[in-house]
Amino acid sequence: MENFVFSSPTKIIFGKGTEHQVGSEVKNYSSKVLFCYGGGSIKKSGLYDKVVNSLKEAEIEFIELSGVKPNPRLSLVQEGIKLCRENNIDFILAVGGGSVIDTAKAIAMGVPYDGNVWDFFVGRAKLERALPVGVILTIPATGSEASDATVITNENGWFKIGFHHDLIRPKFAIMNPELTYTLPNYQTACGVADIMAHVMERYFTNVKGVDLTDRFCEATLKTVINNVRIVLKDPTNYNARAEIMWAGTIAHNDLLSTGRIGDWASHKIEHELSAIYDIAHGAGLAIIFPAWMKYVYKHDINRFVQFAVRVWDVNLAYENLEDIALEGIRRMTEFFKAIGLPVTLKEAGISDDRFEEMANKCTDNGNKKIGNFIKLGKEDVINIYKLAK
Repeated sequence: MENFVFSSPTKIIFGKGTEHQVGSEVKNYSSKVLFCYGGGSIKKSGLYDKVVNSLKEAEIEFIELSGVKPNPRLSLVQEGIKLCRENNIDFILAVGGGSVIDTAKAIAMGVPYDGNVWDFFVGRAKLERALPVGVILTIPATGSEASDATVITNENGWFKIGFHHDLIRPKFAIMNPELTYTLPNYQTACGVADIMAHVMERYFTNVKGVDLTDRFCEATLKTVINNVRIVLKDPTNYNARAEIMWAGTIAHNDLLSTGRIGDWASHKIEHELSAIYDIAHGAGLAIIFPAWMKYVYKHDINRFVQFAVRVWDVNLAYENLEDIALEGIRRMTEFFKAIGLPVTLKEAGISDDRFEEMANKCTDNGNKKIGNFIKLGKEDVINIYKLAK
C-alpha cells in the first residue's frame, strides 16, 4: 500500500426533500450567487422553482447562467466568469449533473485569475484561488459533486482536458434520489457506466497490499450493477436510486484511491471520442473500457481473474486463468449492452478515420505515454481504438 493523505471536505446532505435546504446552505457563504444549470429539465421537474424559492427565502440574490451542455464548453465557462466579475458574485451554485458542476468549478477557478482559465487545463498556470461552489445533484454519474476534478472541452480544436485541485471540491452537495426519477433510461445507464469506470480506473493498479480498497471497489461495482437493473424496470424505486447516487459519490471522492495508484488511460482515450463526436461520456467509456481490458489483461492476469470472480461471479472451474479473465470482460460487455449502451464504435456511429488524430491528441503527438497500469503510447492508443471498432 502507498502512503496517502485523504481529505473529502464536501458536506453531503442526502435524502428526500433536501433541495429545500439550498438557501440556508448557500447563506453560509454568500448573499449573491451565480445559479448555473443546463437546459429546461429542472424547470419541467419543478426543481427550478424550489431552488429559486429557497434562495429568495434566504434573501440571496442570484444571476442565472443556463445552457450547459454535455461535454461542457469553454465558451460558456468564459461567459460565466464575465457574469461573476460584472456582478461581483462570489459563490457558484450548480444545479444539475456533472457537466453543470464542472462548468461551475471552471468558472470558480477563472474569476480570481487574470489570464485565460484554459491556462490551468494546459498547465500554463497554477491554481491559487477559487470561488466556493455548492451543488444540487440531479444525475449520478461523474462524482463531480465531491471530487477535486473538472473536465472542460475547448471548441477551438475540440480538446477535452481535465484539471484536479482540492480548491475546487464543492463546499456542499445536496443529493435527493427523488430528483433522478425522471431521468431517461439511457442517461441512467450512461451514468452507471461512468460510475463503474471511476471505480475500475482505481481498481486496476500495480500496487500490492490493497485488499481493503479492492473490496470497497468490488462492493461499489456490485451495488451499481444490481441496482441499475432495478431502476431500469422501476424508475421510482427510491432505495435503488439512492444506492446508485451514493455509489457515484463514493466512486470519485478519492476514498477508493487511498493507498493505490490508478490507471486513467481509458478516460483519456474516451475524452477524445466525446470531444470530437460529442458522445455521452458514459457511453464512450462502455466502448473503450472493454477494449482497453482486452489490450492489457495479460499484464496482470491475476487481477483480471479477481475482477471476473468477485464482480462478475465467474466460476473458477474454467480451464485456465486466461479463460476466466476473458469471461469477466465478456460479462461486463454484455452487461453494458443489456442496459442499452453501445459497446463498439460502430454501434455509436463512429467511423475509424480519425484514430490517429485522437491518438495524437491523447499522447501529445506521441511525445508522452498515458496510464499507469501499463504505459501506453500513440500506437497502443490506436490499437485500442481498433479493438473498439
